[in-house]
Amino acid sequence: MSGIIWIIVVGFVAGIIARILSPGQNNPTGFILTTVLGIAGAFLATFIGQAIGHYGPEQGAGFITATIGALVVLFIWNRLVARGVISDLGNR
Repeated sequence: MSGIIWIIVVGFVAGIIARILSPGQNNPTGFILTTVLGIAGAFLATFIGQAIGHYGPEQGAGFITATIGALVVLFIWNRLVARGVISDLGNR
């Protein structure tokens, strides 16, 4: 349980940093959406890290790896918004 809480906390910070590092008009707007994308990036980084054996079953992604995962999720979000698959609610 503490591993999941760690992933959420790190993902929250990683999402904010990823948003700062990736400026542009297709960025998700809003505190909640940025946080959710950061947490998704942290879970992605944890999953990939555990799959390749970098992290143990009870370990979460580190801060740098979670930030990279959040940047990947943010990039995917930007591509989906640019293609019109999803709408960015903050840019109406």
